[in-house]
Amino acid sequence: MMLIESRLPTVDETVQLVRAAQQGDSDSFALMFQIHYAGMLAVASRILGPGPDAEDACQDAAITALGRIGELRDPAAVRPWLHTIVRNICLSFLRSRRPVPVGVAGADLPASEADDPVASIERMAQRDWIWHGLQQLTPRSQTVALLRYFSDNNSYEQIASLCGIPVGTVGSRLNEARRQLAGILPSIQNKRHDDIDALTAERREEASTILTAIANDVALSQVEGRWADGMTMWWPSGRISTGLESLFAVMQNNYDDGVTARLTGLVAGPGITIWENAFVNPPDDPDHCPPGATWLLREKDGVVQEVRLIHARPAEATTE
Repeated sequence: MMLIESRLPTVDETVQLVRAAQQGDSDSFALMFQIHYAGMLAVASRILGPGPDAEDACQDAAITALGRIGELRDPAAVRPWLHTIVRNICLSFLRSRRPVPVGVAGADLPASEADDPVASIERMAQRDWIWHGLQQLTPRSQTVALLRYFSDNNSYEQIASLCGIPVGTVGSRLNEARRQLAGILPSIQNKRHDDIDALTAERREEASTILTAIANDVALSQVEGRWADGMTMWWPSGRISTGLESLFAVMQNNYDDGVTARLTGLVAGPGITIWENAFVNPPDDPDHCPPGATWLLREKDGVVQEVRLIHARPAEATTE
């Protein structure tokens, strides 16, 4: 389908383009996104201000729209539909910058979202679908995509620290991941996907056990089976240590100072696991540790070979 680049498509052309995209034509979807990108960017810029955040929101909206294009019942309404998606992503981004109260997961969600089983199933299905696509990315694209979309400490600077790469490389690898997903997701949308719940539950139990090992008197020998003897540990200070015992030593020092840790989030997949935890500092030393941390575990044949750790910045200092 040919469109004149100097004008917006007619209603009939828009309908044809959207219907082609709904039938899996990736070129039609790319053209649809190209036509509406300027308007989407204007929406994002009004909310987030002009710059990389607004551009990222538009790219994230494209991935969301790609997965939900079949839900658009009125193809002629694609413009406001895309604007709504990018607006919601921007608002979600702004909310993620605010401090999140510690409590039961989902407690800050409206009751309709937290308790609706249909919505829960849809979120699970979309997560499994996206996960299946992410597993097909090249390793370097996969890691930055997981950190960007599935972790809280997901600024370019934080991702760069976790991956040991320049900040500029984060952006290029995210763009690479988006290009790959644009081709992967339409082809797998209606296929059965591997359920990641079992793996996530297993990794969550492991993470929680290790983070609370000192407080619960769990011996190193009880948890070291999946960790390489020469595991490399990269600390936020730039210090490098080896072996799980080096992590236990630091946790012991923190515990002796009255600090405990609690798992707050986890993402698990083949070859990579991401932990997120909150630190609970003693009342007489509330700033002993940062609010929390993100851990990137790299694995080979199911054995942890490398861990990189960054601390979460205080809420008032968190910027992109």
